[in-house]
Amino acid sequence: MTARHTDIDSICDVSRRDFVKTCMTVTALMGLPHAMFGKVLETAESDSKLPVVWLHFQECTGCSESLLRSSHPTVQALILDKISLDYHETLMAGSGFQAEHAMHESISLNKGKYVLVVEGAIPKAENGIYCKVAGKTAVESLTSAAKDALAIISIGTCASYGGIQSVQPNPTGAVGVGDIVKDKPIINIPGCPPNPYTFLSTVLYYLTLKRLPKLDKMGRPEFAYGRRIHEHCERRPHFDAGRFARAYGDEGHAQGYCLYQLGCKGPATFANCPVQRFNDVGAWPVSIGHPCIGCTEPDILFKTSISDKVQIHEPTPFDSYAPVDAGKRGHGADPVTTAVLGLVAGAAIGAGAMLAKKLPDTAETGGKKAQ
Repeated sequence: MTARHTDIDSICDVSRRDFVKTCMTVTALMGLPHAMFGKVLETAESDSKLPVVWLHFQECTGCSESLLRSSHPTVQALILDKISLDYHETLMAGSGFQAEHAMHESISLNKGKYVLVVEGAIPKAENGIYCKVAGKTAVESLTSAAKDALAIISIGTCASYGGIQSVQPNPTGAVGVGDIVKDKPIINIPGCPPNPYTFLSTVLYYLTLKRLPKLDKMGRPEFAYGRRIHEHCERRPHFDAGRFARAYGDEGHAQGYCLYQLGCKGPATFANCPVQRFNDVGAWPVSIGHPCIGCTEPDILFKTSISDKVQIHEPTPFDSYAPVDAGKRGHGADPVTTAVLGLVAGAAIGAGAMLAKKLPDTAETGGKKAQ
């Protein structure tokens, strides 16, 4: 008989094996050492619940949909098991007065202890008339609910930065949460939609460590948005070797070559998509042949053409490497020559990695690594 976790089973049929596997995935995703896995598992199994009020404004509900429709049931089961979702317009059975009463009651009973989750941009133009719920504008609802919140999670690019609603000419004056609320910790979890694991990891991080995760300059958890997609992309070896798809459906595209020439924004996009993929089947846009559109970046998504190339940061190899003459000496490296330079850098890095593997470990050198 397969062991079951009682609380999780009350929501859906999840094996103990899958439950433990998900907790291990989350521990790794948060960047915690393996020794912390037991603590994360203990937190996930505990009866503690984080009160959550979830507001919807200008959005498509795709962030909630991705959370609830993830193919692996453990993700949504764990999220719904670890939070007390006191208000969510899409999911709650009540409506009208009942729904509003539930929200105000939760805020009143959990002052300073609840987390406010915001999905969607907030319109400010013409006194906020472009989005109203229960007779209140989105700005009024947000500021009122944020007043006694422990912290705010802006889920999705719309809530984080304004999203597609904020693209010029921006007739509704749409903005992200951080443009309105200035006196509360705000965690941005951008993406269109973001990966459900990132939201789950943020919740478990707080419940396990009793503090909010470290954020980058954009207010995003560093454990999920600390590195560029380009660094972990499975097509990176093709980039380093100068092999690019030039058109959709051409031979290079069919062979899985790098999509940079088709406008892939991976070199300028910070996210964990190639590491923690979607739908638990190893899929993400680049793996199925579509360039990254930079959905976690406020200055890329909806503000640049899909075919536009982004400048690759640090395109040249280290000074200690042999010089590369790509035919444009004196003009610096541009996006076109980056692949040629990357080949040398990639080869050097690979050689260094092989050398490191041959060095004796600490056990073989009396507790000191070989220098």
